[in-house]
Amino acid sequence: MQHEAPIREFLGLTFNLSNVLMITITSLIVLAIAIAATRSLQLRPTGMQNFIEWVFDFVKGIINSTMDWQTGGRFLTLGVTLIMYIFVANMLGLPFSVRVNDELWWKSPTADATITLTLAVMIVGLTHYYGVKMKGVSEYMRDYTRPMAFLFPLKIIEEFANTLTLGLRLYGNIFAGEILLKLLAGLGTQHGVLGAIGGAIPMMAWQAFSIFVGCIQAFIFTMLTMVYMAHKVSQDH
Repeated sequence: MQHEAPIREFLGLTFNLSNVLMITITSLIVLAIAIAATRSLQLRPTGMQNFIEWVFDFVKGIINSTMDWQTGGRFLTLGVTLIMYIFVANMLGLPFSVRVNDELWWKSPTADATITLTLAVMIVGLTHYYGVKMKGVSEYMRDYTRPMAFLFPLKIIEEFANTLTLGLRLYGNIFAGEILLKLLAGLGTQHGVLGAIGGAIPMMAWQAFSIFVGCIQAFIFTMLTMVYMAHKVSQDH
């Protein structure tokens, strides 16, 4: 069940070509959805426009639950991009996987800790950027000593913990789902007809559950992004 990643070196740098391929495909799919949904806007939305407006309203609800709209409205595009990108990334590895010469090329990019932790670092870094931009350096730094100065070391630890948990939660759920799908698929390939019959129903059930998990994880990642952002930019946090 263990398959190596297609690792290649270029100009002294090491690249996981599977990750490069899958994040590129994810980006293209999200771009295609955005173009298809907005190329012919109408006052009465139908089809894809209706879908994309529902996504915007859903993310707007997430933002309103974490901060006031005057502050959080600027993060609407970020939230929509995140939830769509992570959802698509979570779904790519569900239908099938592709292996070439025992190297795994097609999988969910979020089933790799490198991808999810990179996303988490980018998000946490962005919260610090907006915290400084909207509050100023001095006011931003005072937040680390509120309500009491001795909490400063704990708040530093909290920043690292938030980054790790944000990335590893997404990775763990998607990776575990794909591993179980591989095990169920192995019943059919290694144990003949009986194994295929015995594994088909659990596999379909687990795929349905994995779709649900993928949706929930996209929602949780976006929600926590807005929660962390609110803690940095809102005056009442």
